Amino acid sequence: MDYAAFANLPSMFFGKADAMSAKPFLWAKIDGQWQSRSFGETRTQVIRLARGLLKLGVNAGDRVVIVSENRPDWAVVDLAVMAIGAISVPAYTTNTTDDHLYIIDHSGATTAIVSTSRLARRVIPAARSSESCGTVITIEAPTDTTAGGIDLHGWEDVMALGDGDDTDIPALAASIARDETACFIYTSGTGGRPKGVMLTHRSIFANCDGAYHLLKEYNLGDEVFLSLLPLSHSYEHTCGLFFPISIGAQIYYCEGPDQLAANLQEVRPTIMTAVPRLYEVLHDRILRGVERQGGRKAQLFHDAVRLGTKRYNDPASLSVGERLYNWVLSKLVRKKVGQRFGGRLKAFVSGGAALNPDIGKFFLALHVNLLQGYGQTEASPVVSANPPGRIKIHTVGPPLKGVKVKIAEDGEILIAGDLLMKGYWHDQDTTAATIIDGWLHTGDVGHIDEDGYIVITDRKKDIIVNSGGDNISPARLEGKLTLEPEILQAMVYGDKRPYLVALVVPEESFVEEWASTNGKTANLAVLAEDEGFHKAVSAAIDRVNKDLAQIEKIRRFQIATEPFTTENAMMTPTLKIRRHKIRENYYERLDRLYGKG
Repeated sequence: MDYAAFANLPSMFFGKADAMSAKPFLWAKIDGQWQSRSFGETRTQVIRLARGLLKLGVNAGDRVVIVSENRPDWAVVDLAVMAIGAISVPAYTTNTTDDHLYIIDHSGATTAIVSTSRLARRVIPAARSSESCGTVITIEAPTDTTAGGIDLHGWEDVMALGDGDDTDIPALAASIARDETACFIYTSGTGGRPKGVMLTHRSIFANCDGAYHLLKEYNLGDEVFLSLLPLSHSYEHTCGLFFPISIGAQIYYCEGPDQLAANLQEVRPTIMTAVPRLYEVLHDRILRGVERQGGRKAQLFHDAVRLGTKRYNDPASLSVGERLYNWVLSKLVRKKVGQRFGGRLKAFVSGGAALNPDIGKFFLALHVNLLQGYGQTEASPVVSANPPGRIKIHTVGPPLKGVKVKIAEDGEILIAGDLLMKGYWHDQDTTAATIIDGWLHTGDVGHIDEDGYIVITDRKKDIIVNSGGDNISPARLEGKLTLEPEILQAMVYGDKRPYLVALVVPEESFVEEWASTNGKTANLAVLAEDEGFHKAVSAAIDRVNKDLAQIEKIRRFQIATEPFTTENAMMTPTLKIRRHKIRENYYERLDRLYGKG
């Protein structure tokens, strides 16, 4: 694969579409049936939409906001916008009207394209209130068609506009330089207002090239991707759209998290990328299913995990008898687990946040390849990943091809290479403080081991320094807490304090079971103050504390009155907790934990 042969991202797509016009490309479930668009059909739609956008006055350099769930039309919009030299600005479907207004105004977008009526109800008011956006295009007809000072156009109408234009879109696309900005990807806002990261065609190509060299030992052929993570996330945008395009793969759009188990078996993907939360959910679902079965089947499963983990830790440690039994377990247990994921999965790839090593070992013990990687939006986004066959799950692997990594004196990880962003839109000061002498200062702390693998210990700004001056990683402790069956989410707190405390969200099934057994209502807001329920949750805290150093022990805890979600702004759209928001909401309750003696 020679990525240098492509002028830019849309030109790569047009080249692939010309070479494999009849091959299925984008899949979605419509009326209960999976239906595909071929590369050729998608090419036609991209050209029609691109011409329609030109007719509406969208020019090179203009910003176009995309608000849509993952679907084939998302890819069509992204490619059409880039093909005319405009800049795509993906926005999360969970955004409020105020969030959309911020992104439209900050990016200076002239046009917004929105998919459904539900999403349009937030986007259209934002466009009306913005200083720059005069046009909204709706893929599906909105229920409220009141223009109110903006030009409102239907998808088919814009396509028809394009039919009246004869601009050679592939030729126009070919004139776009690699170093031109392809998209603004807005950060998820863990520390405040999102920043607009300017990614270029070159930077995204660098990621695709690195991913190809990472995965080529899988003998990449007719690959099938299942897309679940929002395409507004840089991880899915690069690895779930442009990398699949580059290798001529098929992309199926998952119906949603609730349908993931069914979609895995229907689609039978060969590669899937997702954030750690997905693998935590799959881990919990598998274990609950095993416990429901019980008996001999449960024992075989646990033996497969135990021996698989032992083999991962030290292959030579298995006795002859254990090796034979482990082979039998592969036939009886691991093969069935593989079938739950469709039966032809080459790899799950984890990124976007830190993966708990115990979750990783669980899947590796079951012979499910789970490759943990590392990245940042500012790096397009992938920096490193574990290579197949040489997985060290407690690390994030060695740097991808073409990526330079070094460790600063204070332990911060620094990155250089073609994968770096052009900068933050309209924020030269932050850009200058983030990229210094060509090195991206990631804000992550870690080291490089003897094999060249990156080991991340924490975020610089998230490290807790207690009143005794000890540095403690909250993410590591939170990972241990959420492995307990009673705990769904957790945030550890204690900066400049004498000891650590935690805010925990109990697992829903545990809440329901305890409430039923004790004659209480399964209402978390009520149970958070229930002494008996608090005592039941404390059993999980006690189990975690047994294996922690004295300064790491969770001395006291509070139960959250609701889960951390994107709707209450305590979680980002990429399912990372927003510490500052949680601290704001629960400060008084957390503070009281230090006033009880």
